[in-house]
Amino acid sequence: MNRRDAIGRVAVLMGGAVIGAEFFLSGCKPGGSSASNVADLFMQDNVAFLNEVADTILPTTSSPGAKAAKVGEFMGVMVRDCYTEADQKTFIDGIGKLNDAANKKSGSKFMDLTPAQRTALLVDLDKEQKEFTSTRDKDLAVDREKHKGDKAYEAPALPKHYFRMMKELTLLGYFTSEIGATKALRYIAVPGHYDGDVPYKKGDKAWAT
Repeated sequence: MNRRDAIGRVAVLMGGAVIGAEFFLSGCKPGGSSASNVADLFMQDNVAFLNEVADTILPTTSSPGAKAAKVGEFMGVMVRDCYTEADQKTFIDGIGKLNDAANKKSGSKFMDLTPAQRTALLVDLDKEQKEFTSTRDKDLAVDREKHKGDKAYEAPALPKHYFRMMKELTLLGYFTSEIGATKALRYIAVPGHYDGDVPYKKGDKAWAT
């Protein structure tokens, strides 16, 4: 699966544009400065944390989960190389916010929660990010309408929700990994002849190629 296909699939799953997609398609490196603490994402504790968040989003079933695909490390690379400084800060601060949400809901940090508690927390955060993103998009639409016809208009850089970033990168990292492409999706290393009418039954895996 190439980058453009992967981003397209994640956008469909998330119901909107993928944050940092333009940089991912062009090989990343958005330019400008980076958040001063972006290197912290590669600390062992933070990689482990992101792996567990990802594995709660995409757990092991009949296929290996996101942790097996090392999605935590992928998130760090993507945030460092493909996010703007503002988005990097939102993501990094989000680690603390997620732990705060875990403490508020269950009285413990995320890493100390049971699998069921982790799932319940992320379900709540997913609902929160959807409402946040919907309100943000409506505000942007109103602002664009106010400046309709203004060729010099630039849309304001409104903040994103940290959990949307984590979920997007989980999906993107997993389905572009070898495990995701060969275990969760059906994969043929060298696709053969074109068949526009492949039989499909409910439950079949999607194709990676």
